[in-house]
Amino acid sequence: MELKILPSNIANMIAAGEVVQRPSSVVKELMENAMDAGASQVTVVIADAGRTLIQVIDNGCGMDPDEAVLCFERHATSKIATAEDLADISTYGFRGEALSSIAAVSEVTLRTRKEGESLGCEVVFADSKHVSTSETACPAGSNFSVRNLFYNVPARRKFLKSDNVEFKHIVEEFTRVALTRPEAGFTLIHNGRDIYVLKPAKSLKFRITDLLGAGVVGEVVDVAADTSVVNLRGFVGRPDTAKKTLGNQFFFVNGRYFRSAYMHKAVMKAYEDLIPEGVTPSYFLYLEVDPKSMDVNIHPTKTEIKFEDDSVIFQVIFACVKESLGRNSGAGTIDFDSPRSGEMPVFSSRFEDFHPVATPAPDTDPSYNPFVGEGVQSQMDFSGHDWNSGAYKTGSLVDRKQDYGRLFEEKSLPLSRIIILQGKYLVTPGKEGLTVVNIRRARERILYERFLGVLSKEGHITQVSLFPVTVQVGVENRLVFDAHGEELRKLGFDITPFGNDTVVVNGVPEGFSNEAGKVQTMVGDLLLILSDDSADLPGVLESKKAQAFATLGAASGEDLSSPVEAQRLLDALFSCDNAEFTTGGRRIITRIPISDIDKKF
Repeated sequence: MELKILPSNIANMIAAGEVVQRPSSVVKELMENAMDAGASQVTVVIADAGRTLIQVIDNGCGMDPDEAVLCFERHATSKIATAEDLADISTYGFRGEALSSIAAVSEVTLRTRKEGESLGCEVVFADSKHVSTSETACPAGSNFSVRNLFYNVPARRKFLKSDNVEFKHIVEEFTRVALTRPEAGFTLIHNGRDIYVLKPAKSLKFRITDLLGAGVVGEVVDVAADTSVVNLRGFVGRPDTAKKTLGNQFFFVNGRYFRSAYMHKAVMKAYEDLIPEGVTPSYFLYLEVDPKSMDVNIHPTKTEIKFEDDSVIFQVIFACVKESLGRNSGAGTIDFDSPRSGEMPVFSSRFEDFHPVATPAPDTDPSYNPFVGEGVQSQMDFSGHDWNSGAYKTGSLVDRKQDYGRLFEEKSLPLSRIIILQGKYLVTPGKEGLTVVNIRRARERILYERFLGVLSKEGHITQVSLFPVTVQVGVENRLVFDAHGEELRKLGFDITPFGNDTVVVNGVPEGFSNEAGKVQTMVGDLLLILSDDSADLPGVLESKKAQAFATLGAASGEDLSSPVEAQRLLDALFSCDNAEFTTGGRRIITRIPISDIDKKF
């Protein structure tokens, strides 16, 4: 087989496979180039989540006509001249691969002018080929227009996700760059609509507020440390604000965003014994190290970094976060300057002499028996069924329901004999002993079969009316709700967008709680379910989602407050296809025979 040198356009397309993975990759590279050009204002214009247009406009230093053509050549860079320069990188783009890779898979037009020049130039590239160069009138700075991304790589275009998913990734990259330069202004426009209009911020906290909302800033505490290896600044979330959903976890080094599972462990270790398992705190951590002590060239997208003293940096992050959490621990503070702050009452040591405290006498009825009495008659009686027979495990759905029905044939059971035990179990006596139903698992089974029926065919679940609950979720997560709006409506969730980063929950499915605190928790859990990009077979995916929604609903449900509600739950449970086990195989119903009770005495 004869060896050949690849043509430049094919080599660029191979490089593009590493650098330009989706529209958000183009946004990242062009915004970082704008920052390196000294821009104080950057505008990003997106059409159709980047498929049709990605335009990045900056007021940086601009280029002359020769530079405007040369910048599209592979490895064209102004940042590196010698091998030693690789050890002292302080800018974003330095390898000169981004523009050549973008031009290999799209049609690019660059309009640029240097400050002080009367005219600028317009350069057009397509398929890695220089199409034209011409003079033009344009503002100082650079204006890159990237059209028809992956037009010549249909396989790559085919594997792009929905517009909402792709735009969510664009917002992520926009946010990361905007968080590194609070002193610069940024604008993001999608399909003609302003998503972000960020003016230069006085401080990082103001930039976080503009990007992620005042609620996020109100949940964090300051972090600061200076050592001989690393200087650390930033913010970490209070333990009580940690959430199940990942989001608002940011590491930056020398103004560059990076990912690090190792450094993430340092943060999480500092929260040991402070947060429950399965939740993650917010953090915004900015590191400054000697550029010679790190390597930013180990990953094509430069989002992974190798530190010379990574174990030392780990310990600094851990100790600094731990100290900050300890310094800011405790209950909420009282703002004594607020006119709403009430006055603290002061009691003298002789307070009880003037206001004697008396212990109330108990009011009891010794003759009361909770298992005997009149009341609404139930159609259920657990006493007439042999739970060990297993008769309900086989046969048709109708047969099984008839078997369940035999549980209650002998006589009607007064509702007063259904005991709600600590909000966890329903307990009822029968001839053979006690029958116990796990309330949460029963709800899970009921909701699973209900949701599965709705997901697999057309249907509707009655929505519960409640006072609207407003939840700030951020721009990225708002897009997740937009993408799944129809599916949520079908299931009985009435969730509408409000602004760019907020949703309003007007209603929830039957069985879910409408209490404000639980609704806010539910929204976070919904994001976990909806963000799952699983590509399972349709039937498996429907069952998986139904199970996730059912588990969420079972955890969210209101406590049973009366035997009547308990009766309704039992009615719904025994109308299920399988009332004995959850989909995960956990038992819902069990029987405690008299013989086991006798052994306790």
